[in-house]
Order: sequence, then C-alpha cells, then structure tokens
Amino acid sequence: MMPSGLGASLREIDRAGLYRRRRVAERCGEGLLAVDGRRVVDFCSNDYLGLAGDPRVAAALQRGAERYGVGSGASHLICGHSPAHHGLEEELADFVGRERALLFSTGYMANLGVIAALAPRGGLVVEDRLNHASLLDGAQLAGARLKRYAHVDADALASRLAGSRDALVATDGVFSMDGDVAPVARLADAAGAAGAWLLVDDAHGLGVLGPKGGGTLEVAGLGQAEVTVLVGTLGKAFGSFGAFVAGTGELIEYLIQKARTYAYTTALPPAVAEATRTSLALVRDEGWRRERLAVLVRRFRAGAAQLGLPLMESATPIQPVLIGANEAAMAASRALYERGFLVTAIRPPTVPAGSARLRVTLNAAHSDEQVDRLLESLASCRSRQYP
Repeated sequence: MMPSGLGASLREIDRAGLYRRRRVAERCGEGLLAVDGRRVVDFCSNDYLGLAGDPRVAAALQRGAERYGVGSGASHLICGHSPAHHGLEEELADFVGRERALLFSTGYMANLGVIAALAPRGGLVVEDRLNHASLLDGAQLAGARLKRYAHVDADALASRLAGSRDALVATDGVFSMDGDVAPVARLADAAGAAGAWLLVDDAHGLGVLGPKGGGTLEVAGLGQAEVTVLVGTLGKAFGSFGAFVAGTGELIEYLIQKARTYAYTTALPPAVAEATRTSLALVRDEGWRRERLAVLVRRFRAGAAQLGLPLMESATPIQPVLIGANEAAMAASRALYERGFLVTAIRPPTVPAGSARLRVTLNAAHSDEQVDRLLESLASCRSRQYP
C-alpha cells in the first residue's frame, strides 16, 4: 500500500508551477547536448571550464578503470582508499594551499559530515540566508542551533555572533543561484573577532576565480589561518565527480574519525580520482580557460545591458535572468529550448518565492556566436513570456 495523499500532493506541486521533470541528456560535442532527441546548446551545466568532455580527462578515467576496476569496493576506512585517492588528496591540498585534504563522495555529503562533526548538538551554527541546501541541512541534521544572517551582510553576521562562544560560521563562496560572491574577508574578520570557525563552500569558485583558479579565497588573499574549513566540489569546474574538505592536518584527522558521511559510505571510484588528477592539472596549467570564461561573462552582461534584460548582479559564470513568476520562468525556458538552448528555470524552494529565474551558466567551450544568439533569443522570449 502506498501512503495516502501522494497523488494530491503531486497535483498541488504541479498547480503551483513547481513540478520538476527529468530530461534524458547526452553530450554530443563541446557545449552541446542531445536532450529528448533535440540538439541544443548547453547553457545550464556547471562545467565552467569545459573539462567534463575533455579527451585527456576521459583517457585518464579509462586508464584508471583498467588499473583499479570500476568501483572502489569499500569505504576509505576499510580497503577503498587507493593510491589514486591518496595522490588526489595531496594534489588538492597543494592546489588550495592547505596542509591536507579529504575526499568525500559528494559535496552534499561533505557539508553534512563536516558540520555534524564540528558542531555539537545544541551548538551554534550561523549561516548566510541564501546558503546551499546542504549547508542548511547539515546544521539541522546535526541538531545544532541554526541562526541565519542577511545575505552577504558581514555586519549582520557579527550581530548574530555577539555573545557566542565556539560557533561555526558557514557560507557559500559563490552563491549557486545568484552568482554573487560572499565578502569572505569581512566574514573572516567577524568570525575571528568572535572566536568562531569559518567554513567556506567554494564549489562554484574553485577553478574559476583567481589567477590560479584558487577561487574566492585566492581573490581575497585568505588562507588556512583565516578560513578554517574549505569545501570544494569536483563536478563543476574540474569536470569530474566528488568533493573534498581541506584544512590543517589536525582538522582532517578529526574528520576521518568523526565525519559519519566519510566513514560510512563507499569511496568514489579510483578511476574517477585518476580522471580528476588530470583535470586538476589542466585547471592549473591552462589558465586560458579562465580567461576565455571571463571574456564570455563580460560579453553576455554587456549584451544583456544593451537589450535591457533583467540580470542579477554577478561577475561569475552564473548569470541569473530574474523573472519572478514560476509559470513565466517555465514558459521562457520552454521557448529557449524550442530555439535550441537549454536554460533551466529555477523556482522555489531553491530560490525565494517570487524570484523564479532563468539560470544561465557560461563555460569556456561556448563561442561568441552562441552567446549572441542566446541573448537574441532571451530578448525575443522577454517580449512574449515575461516582463
């Protein structure tokens, strides 16, 4: 017997314009996807540097599978921690300038595990109001006292921390739905003044921002002393899969002992770790990818300004076109799909009510012509689908 009420709940979700439907997508070229039988330009993935389809990364994956097999066979603490995992952890630590790094299977698991390990039940966790769901869920599942401060407002954070001891502050580096960057230097000052730890989840900044791809912390000139915990994901700019936490050797050793989402899950396949080692080398060596991406961001924003498109403030590859109503955002997304572009409509609860948007994401594989055609299509859709 199925629990009663599911059908009615699904119908209500649909009536509210919040129903989510999967599409079958297959890569068919640089920046291109075949989606439900239609060839479209991908303007919604997080493959910012175009590495997910790079043949050198694919070749490394194949070599890894030939050496290690398809799966890891166990958790890291049993027998699943291979030389590929260990080498990747050392290389990631060097890349972000920290003593050690620890691999997790997903970014969600990394945030859940770290917050639960560092925040005691009833302890204080203070987070940006627009943080990723994994950070917010981490505090709630840990049984911590969760306080939220106004978005990117360091003064509001300081107010929340007043009188507290041993708090954990958590923020996105680049906010995944708005594309703006946290004021990490000011947040670090506020956390430091209160004796709090600071966790920065730089999933959308690492590889993309900074001259060396070191993300929001490189841009701000912050290191291990100012930001205690750095979380990064590998399925975005690095084009592969997985996540990591980086910090002091003592922090990493503590997480090995206490982070349940690390201890009680199968390690990611060693072949994926080998592929990521190659993509990490490409992130470090091929700075032209970041330069090209920055050029495309400027081109898109300049074109949108000329057309009067309602962009949100963002200097990152995440370029949200604010629409407002759920159905209008869905209609615009469908119209773009018919014109050959895949752009996702983002609706509540992922974003606040009344702020549904098209989330345009740029990557280094896009051409000038593709960006210009998207802008033309957005302008055409605006005249018919949204204000």
